[in-house]
This record gives sequence, C-alpha cells and structure tokens, in this order.
Amino acid sequence: MVKNENKERFTYAKRNLWSGILFGIGLAAFIDETVFHQLLRWHHFYDKATTDIGLISDGFFHAFSWFATIGSLFMFADLRRRNGLWIMRWWAGVLIGAGGFQLYDGIIQHKLMRLHQIRYVENVFIYDLIWNLIALVMILFGMILAVRTRNRQRYGKDVSHEHS
Repeated sequence: MVKNENKERFTYAKRNLWSGILFGIGLAAFIDETVFHQLLRWHHFYDKATTDIGLISDGFFHAFSWFATIGSLFMFADLRRRNGLWIMRWWAGVLIGAGGFQLYDGIIQHKLMRLHQIRYVENVFIYDLIWNLIALVMILFGMILAVRTRNRQRYGKDVSHEHS
C-alpha cells in the first residue's frame, strides 16, 4: 500500500509541475500576444513579410497559447478530481513555463531566428535585457519552488491541495 501511495505522489508531483508549465507557457504567450502584438503593436510573431502575414502569424500564435492553456486546465481539473492538486508545485511549473517561454522568445525567436524584435527602436538592448532578466527571475523562483516542493515530497509531507 505504501509503495503504491509513493508512486501516486510521484506521478501527481510530475503532473502538477507539467500542468503548471503548460499553463505558464500559455499565459506568457497570451500576455505577449495581447500586450505587445495587439495593444502596443510593437511587433508581430513574424515580421519578415507584410502586415497581413504578420497578423496571420499572430493568429496562429494566439491559437497555440490557448491550446497550451486549455490543455493545462484539463490536467489541473483532473488533479483536483483525484485530490492530487499540489498548488505550490503547480505554481512552480507556472513560473518555469512562463519564464522558459519568455527566455526562448527573447533568445531564439528574437536573436537567433530574427522572427521579430521586442520593439523596433535604435537601442533595443535595454528591452532585450529587461525581457530576458524577467524570464530568468521567473525561472529561478520556479526552480526554487520546485526544489522545495520536491523535498517536501521526499520527506513524506502532505501534498494534496487541501493541505498545501
């Protein structure tokens, strides 16, 4: 019985983290697309073509963010139903996912692939620096929470949502 219970705790710990990571990716992508693409109009997902192509690419990007968010919420609901939700571990995943998405966007999409820049200004360095530092801070805090919750699990502390 104890062996099966430990296996379930490990499974739920991973599911909580992955649900949070997916939610964090979806949330960061949604905020990026809404604020920087639509409201501020600083860039589109793909800026190497016409405005129409940029808007179409934004539509695909927006759909991706919603698929990630909705998928994560199905996982979240299943964890609650099974009494396996571990909210602090889930938040660790949210921070890791959001920070990871933002760092990927800032380094891979902005600099390596050059799909777009954060903002088209003469000195984009300060924008890039702030963007990537915020991403690193989110990842750092997410990792700290993930390690703390993993240690709680290792020492047999309660992990359900009712006692988080």
